[in-house]
Amino acid sequence: MAAETTALALAALLQAAQICAVAIATNRDAGVKWNAGPRDTQPEFAEVTGRWRRAMQNHFEGLILFTIAVVVVVTGDATSPVTVFCSWLYLLARLLYVPAYVLGWSPWRSVIWAVGFFATMVMIVTGLL
Repeated sequence: MAAETTALALAALLQAAQICAVAIATNRDAGVKWNAGPRDTQPEFAEVTGRWRRAMQNHFEGLILFTIAVVVVVTGDATSPVTVFCSWLYLLARLLYVPAYVLGWSPWRSVIWAVGFFATMVMIVTGLL
């Protein structure tokens, strides 16, 4: 398996862990009945729960682009030391982004996000060249 694909698989596991963390926080704030129901109403969440939820949503958005980057690089036979480095850099950035968001590390949260985004864009451009 290509290193980029391994990083993608680990990023997916990180997303699954975030989903679990959000479920626990949401159950704590809104209760299991609300979380298991149709969610027709929006309860008030604790500040930290809101951060968990937004960090998870942000990773969904980033994971889409990173998946595209990995597909472009791997299927285009464009893997290189640069794309390997960028894939691990993306994963490291996402690992750091979660506590940065949840703990409110400003402006570091945005800097960490930018590192992951830039690494993804470098992979896509490298795959196109």
